[in-house]
Amino acid sequence: QVQLVGSGGGLVQAGGSLRLSCAASGRTFSSYAMAWFRQAPGKEREFVALINWNLSTFYADSVEGRFTISRDNAKNTVYLQMNSLKPEDTAVYTCASSTYSWRVQPHEYPYWGQGTQVTVSS
Repeated sequence: QVQLVGSGGGLVQAGGSLRLSCAASGRTFSSYAMAWFRQAPGKEREFVALINWNLSTFYADSVEGRFTISRDNAKNTVYLQMNSLKPEDTAVYTCASSTYSWRVQPHEYPYWGQGTQVTVSS
């Protein structure tokens, strides 16, 4: 029982940075695992990063070392700090939540926010 609102996307040059935010409302936010997914035109939605209730994290190989997921339970918000952005990072980024940990498939997440567009130019 969570509602999510994603924001922070935009246009940035390769090598630049963006920080996405996902504000959650509803009960027991701190008990939910949170994740970011992305989908480029003509591509399937793919996993980007997740953070569990105990703050453990996991990243897709394509973003490891460049992206950082974090959460602020006091603000009911999850962030995705994206550094060293590449054109191939261009996609619609969407946050999702689950009561279960370590899930990397979209169908394993019952709660989704609206997407925010990230465009990286070369």
